[in-house]
Amino acid sequence: MKADVEKLHAENPAAPIPVDLVTASGSGLDPEISPAAAEFQVPRVARERKLTEADVRALVQKHTLRRQFGFLGEPRVRVLELNLDLDANHPRR
Repeated sequence: MKADVEKLHAENPAAPIPVDLVTASGSGLDPEISPAAAEFQVPRVARERKLTEADVRALVQKHTLRRQFGFLGEPRVRVLELNLDLDANHPRR
């Protein structure tokens, strides 16, 4: 976990590291992440995909689920859907 924190801090030194980026489910494959975790990764994804950060943020918003009925659960980003959208419409060059 300490190594993950150090790696993430090196990637984005000015931003606080969302806890769900350094913790994971038993499988390590989490289908959803917090909006904060997605936001933390926006600069890297934009750089890798040759997109603007605003474009990546718009895609994150598109794949963000809100609280059910406005009060149940927490907002979350569907990682698989976001990655499929990025791959289909903005492949790595």
